[in-house]
Amino acid sequence: MNGWTVSAASAGLAKLAKLGMSLFLLSAVCFAQQPDLTDRSLEDLMNIQVTSVSKTVQTLSRTASAIFVINGEDIRRSGATNIPDLLRMVPGVDVAQIGANTWAISARGLNGRFSNKLLVLVDGRNVYTPTFGGVLWDTLDLPLEDIERIEVIRGPGGTIWGANAVNGVINIITRQAADTQGGMVVGGGGNLDQGFGTMQYGGGLGKSTDYRIFTKYFNQDHLPGLNGQAGGDGWHLLRGGFRADSVLSAKDTLTLQGDLYNGEEDSPALFLPSVTSPGLQNTNLAVPLSGGFLQTAWNHVFSARSDTTLQVSLDRYKRDYLLSEKRSTLAIDFQHHFAWGSRQDVVWGGGYSYTDSDTRGDLTVSLNPADLNMQLSSAFFQDEVALIANKLYVTIGTKAEHNLYTGFSWMPSARVSWTPSTRHMLWAAISRVDRTPAESDAAVRANVGGYPGPGGTPVLLAFVGNPHFQNEGLIAYELGYRVALSAHLSMDLAAYYSDYDSQRTTEPAAPFFETSPAPPHLVLPVTYGNLMHGEANGLEMAVNWKATGRWTLSPGYAFEQIHMHLDPTSQDKSSVLDNEGSSPVHSAQLRSHLDLIRGVSWDASAYLVDRLRNGNVPSYTRLDTGFTWRWTEHLASSVVGQNLVKDRHLEFVDDTGSVSFTLVKRSAYAKLTWQF
Repeated sequence: MNGWTVSAASAGLAKLAKLGMSLFLLSAVCFAQQPDLTDRSLEDLMNIQVTSVSKTVQTLSRTASAIFVINGEDIRRSGATNIPDLLRMVPGVDVAQIGANTWAISARGLNGRFSNKLLVLVDGRNVYTPTFGGVLWDTLDLPLEDIERIEVIRGPGGTIWGANAVNGVINIITRQAADTQGGMVVGGGGNLDQGFGTMQYGGGLGKSTDYRIFTKYFNQDHLPGLNGQAGGDGWHLLRGGFRADSVLSAKDTLTLQGDLYNGEEDSPALFLPSVTSPGLQNTNLAVPLSGGFLQTAWNHVFSARSDTTLQVSLDRYKRDYLLSEKRSTLAIDFQHHFAWGSRQDVVWGGGYSYTDSDTRGDLTVSLNPADLNMQLSSAFFQDEVALIANKLYVTIGTKAEHNLYTGFSWMPSARVSWTPSTRHMLWAAISRVDRTPAESDAAVRANVGGYPGPGGTPVLLAFVGNPHFQNEGLIAYELGYRVALSAHLSMDLAAYYSDYDSQRTTEPAAPFFETSPAPPHLVLPVTYGNLMHGEANGLEMAVNWKATGRWTLSPGYAFEQIHMHLDPTSQDKSSVLDNEGSSPVHSAQLRSHLDLIRGVSWDASAYLVDRLRNGNVPSYTRLDTGFTWRWTEHLASSVVGQNLVKDRHLEFVDDTGSVSFTLVKRSAYAKLTWQF
């Protein structure tokens, strides 16, 4: 396997040994959580099933990965109205709101508006955009009532999911149509979420097909600016969609789903009016948003020991921002899972995607070429071996991908899980994964300002993409421990050491002269290089404690220390701080659920986030709380307050200049849910 020498393996084992010592010392005093574990028996604890780690159904007792599951009950109790706020409950995931419609979300640090080391999926469909490398969270919106669970992997997932699954994978898994039968109407509003609602109906077509159709709308007010003025970032979005699940035969099932959305968001932005302008100027844009997807998945079961899945999806979106873009993506994925003998469980498969982008830039930002077609092909293999049945498992595998910019990339991993008893489970992993170049890394042209040069010749300062930009690499060493300490207390603990190489820097490039746009001018460019390396070490904990029959407490904590180092030839002045200071060193949360009287419950969540050195963002505490009244089996109402500690606070400063930042403000809303 590429780059995996004997010496590297020895160093990795040494690092795992050090992590193991820390893990066992900490486990004596720290407790962590997996959602809803205390509602289960001790025998059920290790049998909770997840699918995102190996693309097959797997119990926690065999899952050698730091995974956190947000289930439907967690979603209902959270009071969140969007997916980013749901992710705040996951230790090790950094969620920071930049503006009303913009977030910075990452796992295990290195946060930014486009966190290019976090892969996000919806029912296995990749929603990572190759334009800037990241997720467009404003359009990743669906009825929260239709989410079955969100599986969040902290740490690499490249062997199964491929490139860009560097520091984490988020897989949003929706409910089957059979579980959403009947009608549902949700409506509400408040001072920030001024109006929102969902209408949905599910039924059957014959004896073999279940379906649901829905429409969802929201209108959100703008957030305040730094000086108290209107932030100019309000937005609204209308979405409609469907899902149909069919049983074709005793061995075949077919799922077809899709949606369309249309809306608009106001966005403060920076633009350059002319070549001779000394710097970027503020503007307010009304950005039209539109798009949708169509996805089908066919599952065929050969036997209890063998099955295949074929998934095909088509995504399209259009955004008219400073860089106006239309993108269409066709993706095909196949996998075969089978048991080999009595001790081996194998999954292998391949994928192909074709994406076509059409962009229209301006003096501020553009891509060269403006229109680009890219193909991505991949194949993976993973084998889980039971060294001791029901006790000790070793999993090895690798994925190979071929992309336009850097060619082939190999992403191997080795994992081991040990379950000495039904109460305890330990795991360890070593993984190699790459972050491949985005179009903006290789092809961007961003002009930031000009000044008069020698002889009166204008000089223009610009960022210019590097077509030879290479993959950013990571080797991660992880350890974990899960335990049920009693019938009412459970723990999930993970420790890690991440070794980064070939990280992105900004370096000066050779000046050049151009005559268009007028007037003729000299360009002083900086471009991207791969001249930084570093390491990160951290610990993630969460606790689930059922204090009484009516009261559940779920505290969590994450620690991470990042150290980046420039290569001797680098002239970069900002990337070290950008990477080290974009995520908090310490973060903690405490969630509480209390059943008061019959049909009435009280939920509260507190989040403490350490300061960010990049942007000088102060530490803050966020408090959300809400009361829910279930009047009948089918009718419920709730009142929720968010960000109650302080009227306004700053969470993140986007240093790319692609969007202005505003303040998160205190808000409240009321909601009514009727099912029939």
